[in-house]
Amino acid sequence: MLFLVRMDVNIPSHVPPAEADAIKLAEKNYSQELQRSGKWPHIWRVVGEYANYSIFDVESNDELHGLLSGLPLFPYMKIHVTPLAQHPSAI
Repeated sequence: MLFLVRMDVNIPSHVPPAEADAIKLAEKNYSQELQRSGKWPHIWRVVGEYANYSIFDVESNDELHGLLSGLPLFPYMKIHVTPLAQHPSAI
């Protein structure tokens, strides 16, 4: 199942910079592991925002929820998920 996911990140200003840096490093490592596994085949930055659009290729809604909630930045994210289906005009 393919999903388009928009993630907007908002780390509160009260989070100490060293803690924020550690969370971002853990996020990078986790996301790259998912990319290598094929579960997260595409990620694009939204220009001028701390946000991204990503494509996830997973077996179920529950698997996607588990992967997203495992993101170290998850507590600081607003996430919008759109399920995708094959378009009849696609070649």
